[in-house]
Amino acid sequence: MLKSMTGYGKGETTAEQGTFTVEIRSVNHRYGEVSVRMPRGFMALENEVKRAVSAQLKRGKIDVSVQWEEALAGESLPRIDTALARAYFTTFNHLAGELGLLGQVPLSLVIAQKGVLREGSTTLTEDDYRDQLLSAVQTAVTAMDAMRTREGEALAADLAARRAQVAEWTALIRGRTPAVVIEYRQKLKARLEQLLEGTEMDEARLAQEVALMADRCDVTEELVRLASHFTQFDEALRLPEPVGRKLDFLMQEMNREVNTIGSKSSDAEITSLVIRIKAEMEKMREQVQNIE
Repeated sequence: MLKSMTGYGKGETTAEQGTFTVEIRSVNHRYGEVSVRMPRGFMALENEVKRAVSAQLKRGKIDVSVQWEEALAGESLPRIDTALARAYFTTFNHLAGELGLLGQVPLSLVIAQKGVLREGSTTLTEDDYRDQLLSAVQTAVTAMDAMRTREGEALAADLAARRAQVAEWTALIRGRTPAVVIEYRQKLKARLEQLLEGTEMDEARLAQEVALMADRCDVTEELVRLASHFTQFDEALRLPEPVGRKLDFLMQEMNREVNTIGSKSSDAEITSLVIRIKAEMEKMREQVQNIE
């Protein structure tokens, strides 16, 4: 089953601590390249995110964006570091005595010191958030994979139709090839008869020239290899694993055989068919570049 390399997926998971939102986008790329953007507090999980994505998405330039929205701070009470507050109070009272100042140290001064009053939010830890984050990643990957599969089905249908058209034109070349030799012999014989003006023609020499021309223009090997490439191409379209690179290679080989046929041919009809085949195969090549 073909899959496109372009797609988009989104996943979201919510827990008591907050919500992870993961978005994944991918475009064409020769290899599989995963890049992750996420809050600094979760960077320890970056490699796990990459492994989770790469396990299912084999090719493409894949960008993963992770957003974290912590639960509202108002849902939990602030925490007071009593030991730190007592230490500040004792220090301030001692300083007041040294300076001969009267009165108690105000509570507002103690609370204003750094670290005494803390927000009640839970400290982020790798273990607490791993499962929640990876669940959001998996949801996004599944959504993207579904989109890439749908696009792959459309690509497969398009490629199969174009491949059938190329095969049809190739069959016309195969059928035209014998007639080219016959027509060449007739034209050469007529020309020689005109030049010789009644002088006896050397039939052996004529046959030799026709044989040489037939050998130069023979494209049987190219047509046989092209038919083999067509068969492999059709088989690859049905394989379950990623086949983008294999299809790209087959397109190169098919194009090489068509170019050879064009270079050997001196027939206008075959040359016209070769041009049409090359134009259609270029469209196929562009589509293959989108396949995983």
